[in-house]
Amino acid sequence: MVLPDDVRRAAGGAAPGRRLIAIVLFEGVDLLDVTGPPEVFSLALRETDAAAGYQVVLVAEGKDAVTTSAGVRILPDITFEEAAAGGIDTLIVPGAVTVDAERRVHPLVDPALVAWVKVLAGRSHRIASVCVGAHLLAAAGLLDGKRATTHWSTARQLAADHPAVRVDADPIFIREGNVWTGAGISACLDLSLALIADDLGEAVALRVARQLVMYLKRASGQSQFSVPLEQVSEVRRIEDLRHYILDRVAEPLTVADLAAYAHVSDRHLTRLFKTELGATPHAYIESVRVEKARHELESTDATLERVASRCGFGTVDTLVRAFRRRLSTTPTEYRRRFRVPQHQDAPGAG
Repeated sequence: MVLPDDVRRAAGGAAPGRRLIAIVLFEGVDLLDVTGPPEVFSLALRETDAAAGYQVVLVAEGKDAVTTSAGVRILPDITFEEAAAGGIDTLIVPGAVTVDAERRVHPLVDPALVAWVKVLAGRSHRIASVCVGAHLLAAAGLLDGKRATTHWSTARQLAADHPAVRVDADPIFIREGNVWTGAGISACLDLSLALIADDLGEAVALRVARQLVMYLKRASGQSQFSVPLEQVSEVRRIEDLRHYILDRVAEPLTVADLAAYAHVSDRHLTRLFKTELGATPHAYIESVRVEKARHELESTDATLERVASRCGFGTVDTLVRAFRRRLSTTPTEYRRRFRVPQHQDAPGAG
């Protein structure tokens, strides 16, 4: 493969007026983690009149093709050793997972890769992880004492494996100094937009967002949608309670009601919820109601009063407060951004 001169010189820095973005490659890496950010950065260059922009290079241990989790093979531009010889503006560390027989995901954390990430981070102006790439940053000691996020499915493991990291599974991305961590796979687009805004300003980032048909950039504090309902407990009693709540979400639900159903004390119920689901019963019930309301807003034209009633909030004010608390937005704004148009038959259809 013949590389352009500016890519061959990447070990010595980016082309004039360009910020060098180095994306780490390794076997089994999630494909979108790797390909998503370059698409966003390329649009930034298209949306600006100035020559300033980005130069993206893919870095790996060697020059051989790397097979991603999707089976797509990608060729690196330069090696880790070459990248470490020069300066890097932004180091992006994607992730990879394995899935066991019980369909539980486990992040891949190779010690040799961690060692290179630590070296490259020392040559970088800023560092960013995508999805479970946060586990690699944490293993390299780059998240110690910092607040960080990752995909919700591995957040507990990140916290357990690295007690010095303040794990927050809710936001779609978090910035702590020069270290950025992103949540679920598609959040790499939001993270990339935030990096562009940091470099080139909000106006450019918003223009890029429009080109991506993202309509509106999601703020860093916005929640990873659907997290609470995906949390599964191995305790049968808690699983029964989760289904009990889902079936009765529109009804008044109290800790006493749930405790009576589970045949435990109120205090023991609260301990079970905190241990198994990481939330109090009240917080979990609210998260389920927000999730149901989110679906209603996406798929129906029901009034806010109707949505509040169907989802157990009682009043629109309560619904609005819950959305602000959980999703950092309002029900009206959420519907405007995520409403799925209903299929309409073509004129004259039978």
